Amino acid sequence: MNRDVLRLDPTTHTRHPLHLDERIWTETNCYVDLWIELLHALELDPVAAMGFTLAMDFEAEQWNFFKFPLADLFDLYRIDVQELAIWRPVEWHVAEQIAAGRMAIVEVDSFYLPDTAGTAYRAEHVKTSIGIQMLDPDTGRLGYFHNAGYFELTGDDYAGLFPTLTSTTLPPYAELIKLGRLARLAPDELVRRAAALGRSHFARRPADNPVARYRKRFPNDLAWLSGQEMSAFHLYAFATLRQCGACAELAGTFLEWLGCHGERGVADAAPAFMRFAESAKAMQFKLARAAAGRQVDFEPLLDAMEMSWDEGMNRLQAHYDD
Repeated sequence: MNRDVLRLDPTTHTRHPLHLDERIWTETNCYVDLWIELLHALELDPVAAMGFTLAMDFEAEQWNFFKFPLADLFDLYRIDVQELAIWRPVEWHVAEQIAAGRMAIVEVDSFYLPDTAGTAYRAEHVKTSIGIQMLDPDTGRLGYFHNAGYFELTGDDYAGLFPTLTSTTLPPYAELIKLGRLARLAPDELVRRAAALGRSHFARRPADNPVARYRKRFPNDLAWLSGQEMSAFHLYAFATLRQCGACAELAGTFLEWLGCHGERGVADAAPAFMRFAESAKAMQFKLARAAAGRQVDFEPLLDAMEMSWDEGMNRLQAHYDD
């Protein structure tokens, strides 16, 4: 039985540059991060698929939890992702898909993920998604993409990751990744399709400035946080500042990538998105101090984020209208 789709070794896996320490945001969210490393392991360029970041928005109480659109993954790489129905033990489904040369993305509990040591591992029960490319039920070993890398787990962690499903257990959401039609486009064609997808996602951008909407809500959020435990700050920051900041940085990286590959004009908007990302990071640091009871002035950073969004979007609009 084929239990290892890509023949990876976690001790030699090299992170994609999007996860290096010099980035403003070294991690984004579990779904985007695992796809960055999975595409990298397939020797595909994940930056080409970042056009969706140009549609970033504030969704009433959170910034959108951005993800690679599955249609984009098929258009650029011919990777077909389908929902994996769970009607038997999850381990059985994953093993069978891997035996067929596929990978699986499964929602799991970070409590059993050794790569989260120092945060959730053996400390908190936190939902996350991992991309499983190796599974050996006989020895209880599993190789998975998560956050900024590729890892393995075994023993009690393996057993805990696949709890017994009962009539009262809610099965996790899972997807299967079909690689049978994987394609490596010629560089010019990859850039052409990536640029077209970027334009399409840009057309879906919000009609108004989402930072203006966020800053109207922010005083109430701040007042709520002041009465909560510090754990509430981490959850709030992840759903708001980390999502918009990381998304903006990826948008800037995508536009720089297009510019480096011959798409004239789009890279002019990249610095504005990078400034947005830096302001969001600075605001997260200040928010931690405010949550601890200190007085903090957020207006300059909110001004900077609002102006950066306007500048970036206006520059792109001028390019597309040219």
